[in-house]
Amino acid sequence: MTGPAPAPPSAPTEHPLEAIVGRTIDREGARELSSLLPVLVQDLTDIDWRLQEVLGSKYSQLTEAARYACSTGGKRIRPLLMAATFRALGQESTAPIRSLCAASQLIHTATLVHDDVIDHAGTRRGQPSMPRAFGMPLSIVTGDYLFVRAFQLAAEYSRSVILRSAEACADLVEGEVLQDTAQFDLSRGREHYFRVIERKTAALIASALGSVAEIAGATPAIIEDAIAYGRSLGIAFQIRDDLLDIHGDPDLLGKPLYSDLREGNPTLLTLEAYRHLGGRHQAEFERLFQMRRKRTRHLLRLKELIDSTDAAAEVAAEARRWSDRAIDSLGRFPGGMYRTFLEWLARGAADRPY
Repeated sequence: MTGPAPAPPSAPTEHPLEAIVGRTIDREGARELSSLLPVLVQDLTDIDWRLQEVLGSKYSQLTEAARYACSTGGKRIRPLLMAATFRALGQESTAPIRSLCAASQLIHTATLVHDDVIDHAGTRRGQPSMPRAFGMPLSIVTGDYLFVRAFQLAAEYSRSVILRSAEACADLVEGEVLQDTAQFDLSRGREHYFRVIERKTAALIASALGSVAEIAGATPAIIEDAIAYGRSLGIAFQIRDDLLDIHGDPDLLGKPLYSDLREGNPTLLTLEAYRHLGGRHQAEFERLFQMRRKRTRHLLRLKELIDSTDAAAEVAAEARRWSDRAIDSLGRFPGGMYRTFLEWLARGAADRPY
């Protein structure tokens, strides 16, 4: 017997439409898409209802921890993409995918909890991280609990959807392992970086959108297009995220800057900067990057060296190229405002300020 079901939120806990698209929509575009926003906001609210329904545990401490994790679990990007894709494929209601959207968000949140454990993070979206708020043991167990609840929700669907979700989770784990093998190592290069982010970020989005298209009754070709869109958008989003880790606003991001530099995780920005630097500056950059305990002055010097190159502009352009690929993947989708919205989301992934 679980604890009492929480009162569902009256609105999503974040403002994902602003957070993802933000300043990238011009006035004309905002007017064109304004009629979609109340529909999608209601979709997200309904998904939050479903998510909250499965968080209850026999043990109040675990329930509290799970709810806390979900309250700091991000901008609801994946459920938003899933709802918009389902509607773009001609569906009038997102009720058939509500549980799957909630499952996708729970999987994502579980990975954030485990990331904060691994990274010993102190904050998450401006709030104390799970390890800081609940301690390491309960944080690890809560992440596991969220995965279990996610697959409880996914079990409502066909075998192909469940297997696709499971494969995406396996990719997430493989991505974490791949990232760890390259920690403090700038010699692995771009190919390794893309293998990591395809698994850690893009796989879950691609899997979710492929399943959404399948549930919508789309053709195999459209299902593959949805997967390609999710993969490209996920890569664009992660490249931009890595760029914002150096050049973002910590108040908007809800987390401190320089986490990748501090943890020694090579990103496209650090790899490109390292490639462009020459002689003693390259050697200095590598020495500072490989330090296990970096002080503020070390992080600021690394940023100074990065800013002395054209790496940031090149990385921003790379994110936009992946955004363009995502948009190109929608070519066979039905025309209309929801497809236009998906195009705006792809542009926002590459250009968002936070």
